[in-house]
Formats: sequence, structure tokens, C-alpha cells
Amino acid sequence: MADNVDTLLFQNADRLKDLRIEHRDLDDVIDRLSGDPCVDQLELRRLKKRKLLLKDQIAKIESSMIPDLNA
Repeated sequence: MADNVDTLLFQNADRLKDLRIEHRDLDDVIDRLSGDPCVDQLELRRLKKRKLLLKDQIAKIESSMIPDLNA
């Protein structure tokens, strides 16, 4: 049972790391594109929505990694 919990914890940590990297990369791309007057606004909006989705996923994983103190 403990081995299962450790495996899940490491998987969540790896996933969290990947999501944070993708979020940071998207932030860089959005910053660069925001300064370009010829950028496709629809594409920029899609990137921003993707970034928000990643932020939500990060928050969900971080929340699941906090131990339940009522247990």
C-alpha cells in the first residue's frame, strides 16, 4: 500500500514539474506575442486559455499532494 502511495506521489511530482515548465514556456510565448501588433488575436487568446488551464491543473495537483489532516 505504501509503495502505491509513493509511486503516485512521484508521478504527481513529475507531472507537476512538467506542467510548471509548460506554463512558464507559455508565459514567455504570450509575452513575446503580446508585443507584436501583427499577432493573431485568436491564437493569443487560445494560448492564454491554455495557460489558465495549466494553472488550474497545477493547483489541483498541489492540492491533492497536501495531506488530509482530518484522516
